[in-house]
Amino acid sequence: MNVATAPASRNAVPLATLYAQHLQVVRDRADAALQRGGYDHLVVPSGTSHYQLFDDRDYPYAVNPQFKHWAPLTRNPGSWVIHTPGQRTKLLYLQPFDYWHAVPQAPSGHWAEHFDIVVIRKPDEALQHLPRDAARCAILGEPLSALGAFVPNNPQAVVDYLEYHRAFKTPYELALMRQASRIGVRAHRAAERAFRAGASEFGIHLVYCQAAMQDANDLPYNNIVALNEHAAILHYHDRDRLPPAQSRSFLIDAGASHLGYASDITRTYAQDTSGDFQALVDAMDAAQQAMCAQVRAGFDYRQLHLDAHLAIARILRDFDLINVAPDVAVETGVSSAFFPHGIGHGIGLQVHEVAGFAAADQGGGTIAKPTGHPYLRLTRVLEPGMVVTIEPGLYFIDMLLDELKDKGLGPSVNWDRVAQLRPYGGIRIEDDVVCTDDAPENLTRDAFAALG
Repeated sequence: MNVATAPASRNAVPLATLYAQHLQVVRDRADAALQRGGYDHLVVPSGTSHYQLFDDRDYPYAVNPQFKHWAPLTRNPGSWVIHTPGQRTKLLYLQPFDYWHAVPQAPSGHWAEHFDIVVIRKPDEALQHLPRDAARCAILGEPLSALGAFVPNNPQAVVDYLEYHRAFKTPYELALMRQASRIGVRAHRAAERAFRAGASEFGIHLVYCQAAMQDANDLPYNNIVALNEHAAILHYHDRDRLPPAQSRSFLIDAGASHLGYASDITRTYAQDTSGDFQALVDAMDAAQQAMCAQVRAGFDYRQLHLDAHLAIARILRDFDLINVAPDVAVETGVSSAFFPHGIGHGIGLQVHEVAGFAAADQGGGTIAKPTGHPYLRLTRVLEPGMVVTIEPGLYFIDMLLDELKDKGLGPSVNWDRVAQLRPYGGIRIEDDVVCTDDAPENLTRDAFAALG
């Protein structure tokens, strides 16, 4: 079931109504998945706490995404959702007797009325309420969630169907993702102010978390906070504690969470807003917005990625960074040295949403990546209800630029111009964009505009 969005009705329907509609979609999909797999029940554990080897400290808990698709619960290890077609969905809610940790409050809110809720005090009490025959259950989770005979089996037919259709967000999911975007944008604004005030990478990170009111365990992924040359490291997480002698540039890739849904936002700033690097950022921003406008129903996301390479190659040529025509830069792989990752990915319950290569909701077929582009995370044709990121980048990565020389492509690059811009590291700009029946909805730009 594909779920198209209706932009005119954004935020007009109460969240409780949207949730009820969402849950019906989730139930319908579960019914279809169980029929595909030949099972009677869908059993979804929330996951468990993991402990470090030779220690009694636990790792940060991460809820099973299959579980939080049903209910807005993200801090409830040891709980279970049980769905049987034709019956009310059951929620086994672990509320332990525990004076060492904060105990979850009793379930309440607009969502709770849609479940038969059973409160359990110990994890193994769930066995009394799970279906009688585990062999008739599709159990979706990680191995450590096993309880007695209920060992996650993750049947492929069931998982394939559910993950394929998870690409199509319900209006309820979009409402939560809009809020995640608003939280993230508020924190991005605070981070930019800290950069311009001369803060260190670590200091900017702390400012971001404070503004988002989320710590490292709440955020959907580990913040990338990079000053100067560090922006050339795609997943830079070191975060220097002291600021550099001169802060020239700032790349921040950081999102926020809201009731289990993620935003993923990247911005790049120049300290000198009148210099060459700012002009390069402006050119990339204009190109990125044009790419966002390509998020249309029926458009092949692979083509969007290839078009992005051509657009970035034009920028490289306009700024005298390469000596060859844009199409030649793409064909020879020169553009890939400056833009080595994919144009984006699906997003939702997970930052990198699942089934990005799925050809259909059954059979396990995949849609191949374009030749020479191994890091693209989504190859499907865009359809209404999909939410994708659009994140072109342009970097000065010595390792990749040296490879061009090794391949005999050194003359394609203006090395003096590269040397001038290398101290700035690179640029990435990323928005979360909804494919609709009409013009795309840019969750990120809308959030920035609303903040003023």
